[in-house]
Amino acid sequence: MELNFDFLRVLSYWDVLVKGLGITLLFTTSSAIIGTLLGFIISLMRMASSRVIKWPARMYVEFFRGTPMLIQLFWIFFCLPLVIGQDIPPYMAVLISMVLFMAAITSETFRGALKSISGEQHDACVALGLNYRVKALNVIFPQALLRSIPPLMSNIVSLFKESALISTVGIADLMFVSSNISSSTASPVEFLTAAAVIYFLVAFPITRLVDLFEANLLRRFA
Repeated sequence: MELNFDFLRVLSYWDVLVKGLGITLLFTTSSAIIGTLLGFIISLMRMASSRVIKWPARMYVEFFRGTPMLIQLFWIFFCLPLVIGQDIPPYMAVLISMVLFMAAITSETFRGALKSISGEQHDACVALGLNYRVKALNVIFPQALLRSIPPLMSNIVSLFKESALISTVGIADLMFVSSNISSSTASPVEFLTAAAVIYFLVAFPITRLVDLFEANLLRRFA
């Protein structure tokens, strides 16, 4: 059986693939921003002294870290409308599922960073008479964010790769358009390979940047 692959035909659909990549990056970026902010709030809840606050946050994190994102997406897309009696647009279901997933994994990143902040910082806030909100937003959050940047960037890369799942609910992302083109042209090798290369070209520089930033951060706090 003779195999003939024509990878040059990918160039004819390059604009469609780039548009799909744009959709992927849009969902990844928006979910990363919202999920990071929510994750910081959840990390504060997990470190609270009250069990009424701590345990719901812990159960949330354990659930979303312990179940596949695909099941989370399907439940929000198919089941949640039945529970609330209201249709949810596909893009909204995708955004909700990605934000909740990002918040869960990010909260653990922030929790580790918060534990690394010395007690003197908290004592200084008390001495200055800062309330909890001011202390959390203006003192603790900037330091926790700086120390969390390397793992946060790794989380974003993970979210970017997981975003390929949103094609299952009809979102025209990179995976969706590459799959459709490969089916319509009977060229799965060419277009799925192209999609894999695009994902790699986006993710690889970020992973290298994480390594460089982490090395500089370690030298700074050494």
